Amino acid sequence: MTDPGTLLLGISDAFTLTNLLFVLAGIVTGQVVGAIPGIGPVMAMAIAIPFTFVLNPLAAIAFLVGINKGGLVGGAIPAILINVPGTPDAAATALDGYPLARQGKPQKAMKMALYSSVTGDTFSDVVLITVSAPLAIVALKMGPVEIFALMVFAFSIIAGLIGSSLPKGIAAGALGLLCATVGLDPEHSTPRLIFGHFELYDGFPLVAVAIGMLAVSEILRRLAVISRQGLPVIHLPEEQPREDRRVGWREYWSCRYTLLRGGCIGTVLGAIPGVGSTAAAFISYAATRHASREPDQFGKGTLHGIAATESANSSVVGANLIPLLTLGIPGSVSAALLISAFMIQGIQPGPLLFEEQGRLIYGLFGAMIMANITNLAVGLIGLRLWTRVVRAPEASIFSAALLLCIVGVYLSTGTLFVVLVMFCFALLGIVMQAFGYSTVIFIIAFFLGQRFELSLSQTLVILDGNPAALVNHPVALLLLTFAFGVIAWYGVQGRRE
Repeated sequence: MTDPGTLLLGISDAFTLTNLLFVLAGIVTGQVVGAIPGIGPVMAMAIAIPFTFVLNPLAAIAFLVGINKGGLVGGAIPAILINVPGTPDAAATALDGYPLARQGKPQKAMKMALYSSVTGDTFSDVVLITVSAPLAIVALKMGPVEIFALMVFAFSIIAGLIGSSLPKGIAAGALGLLCATVGLDPEHSTPRLIFGHFELYDGFPLVAVAIGMLAVSEILRRLAVISRQGLPVIHLPEEQPREDRRVGWREYWSCRYTLLRGGCIGTVLGAIPGVGSTAAAFISYAATRHASREPDQFGKGTLHGIAATESANSSVVGANLIPLLTLGIPGSVSAALLISAFMIQGIQPGPLLFEEQGRLIYGLFGAMIMANITNLAVGLIGLRLWTRVVRAPEASIFSAALLLCIVGVYLSTGTLFVVLVMFCFALLGIVMQAFGYSTVIFIIAFFLGQRFELSLSQTLVILDGNPAALVNHPVALLLLTFAFGVIAWYGVQGRRE
């Protein structure tokens, strides 16, 4: 039972001027590094952790959480303005954000992304505060068989992104899974498909693959067709109607079910270690598209597409802390970095954390709510700056973006080999787009490939090759049933179309 005195003391610790300044610094830092392709909030958190040693624990953790929250908002900015996602999970936002910006409504798209991000983030924070322990227990019970079933269900949902050509979609997914096998075998740690390059022992870096296929390929394509007139990247009409620059309450409220769906998907997946915000964003987008009465509008600039992705990937932030605080298990790379920050401060995350450090935890909860409000305020101010930046000539914008991609990818590993990998995947992305193959499905399959392979191997061992043994795993059996149901439903819809 929570001690009311501890709860009040923790909240009072959070709402101080010092903590507010550190949260504000974290939010601003996160939004800036998130808007720079290739860098992202994880790298900023890794750099900032040593400097938090001299801070008190609450200010240190609040600063790092602020960077993480601000980074997800910042990643959507270049995805919307120039179709170059600042972070891998913002790639799904570009599917509808960039077309809406091309229609002369970049402020509307960015505001919808901001509102959706803050909404999803707040939703997961509320879940974290109220039901963190029960959700952590559920996540802990997800064994290899359940994780494998969840991956199958995820792939069945993602099948909705395939489009009109099922064979091309399957081929793109298969190629993504093939590229995910490069490196050490996750079960036996034997090298595969490295061709003598020790740099590939850990496989292709996700940052290089995602930014190469989704960002650099688009930059190279745009630079190839650039005009000599020095036109801006996004054309903004001189007399732009007010409704094209804002998101009204009616428009926001019309996306309430989309935001709720995205928040639930992101929270559930965020509580499961290893799934991450990228998968949550694409799964939410696919689920929203197929739940919509107007699926043809997706990919053309609908607000529902932006709301689905941003609410999902942002809700993962709070949910990642559920297994971290209650079980000591990080749910993502950023959560693992937070564990390092806790350890630096002499705090051991785990089941006894709420009992031994209850005041600090409730102070952290208060700081997270404060960070959401700060994220909204800083985001609204920053939107004006970014819309002015994008008015620069497209040659300058895309050249600078390409340079930032190179620098960001190089800093992520410290080797030029990864930059070469990025350009190779950029060329692959250009070829795939030219022949109508989905780069989005490739990225999803690549992202989930290693975990899917490991879960499959473990499942085969646990079941001993006997499918009937699934009756002992009711959660996995339910997820597989849902997966086959979704596939059958897609097949019926395809015949109708």
